[in-house]
Amino acid sequence: MSRGGSSFQMQSIPISPMVKKLIVINVLVWVVLQLILEKLILGSSLITYFFGFTPQNTIENFFVWQPLTYMFLHSENLFHILINMISLWFFGSELEFRWGSKKFLMYYLICGVGAAVIYLFGVILILLFKETPPLVYVTPVIGASGAVFGILLAYAILFGERVIYFFGVFPMQARYFIVLIGGIEMVSLLSSGMGGTGVANLAHLGGIITGYIYLVLWSQSEKAGRNDSKKSKGRRNLRLVVDNEKKKSDKGPKYWN
Repeated sequence: MSRGGSSFQMQSIPISPMVKKLIVINVLVWVVLQLILEKLILGSSLITYFFGFTPQNTIENFFVWQPLTYMFLHSENLFHILINMISLWFFGSELEFRWGSKKFLMYYLICGVGAAVIYLFGVILILLFKETPPLVYVTPVIGASGAVFGILLAYAILFGERVIYFFGVFPMQARYFIVLIGGIEMVSLLSSGMGGTGVANLAHLGGIITGYIYLVLWSQSEKAGRNDSKKSKGRRNLRLVVDNEKKKSDKGPKYWN
């Protein structure tokens, strides 16, 4: 899908368990299924056709799994998967250590799927105003970049003061880094259009947008949960008290707070 368009330098951190699994899965899919099976043995794009995200296949052929599976495929360019996996390691590990593996995985997958969905809506809008389908309608989108851009957003929100070296040279805080790369993606999209540079810029922005919406809803949900917990603690418990000294003719136990 893309190579992220930026380089960075960070202090080495331990790789978290779920991030390690995701990296292993991505690398195995790339080497075994794409390089060996698809390219060397089959000599066709069969894997990419069925599991890459192609708007035409999703809409017309009902390949509804593609908005999920596309993020585990990458192009033949080594730097595509390399930069995505390094970004996932450096930025994703700290998020997993903060959130836990299950919450991190859910966020990662939702950002990746959301990026594809937003990209699909963009393609549909183009279809509404053009007589002939655009090239992006039949071009597969592959790569974990949409999910990774969502990871970058979450990192910038939680660790906004951390210093990142843009292109390995220019130091800047993480919060400004995500604004910069988001701006680059937006300018590239407006200047070249969807797929004009061979990079799915809208999918990258879709990952950021999806991540932001998810984090807002998550924050509101946790806030509501805390408020409900406080309210429940403030209530007095209802107790049942039986007065055994009463006569049998009495009308049973009495209830009060």
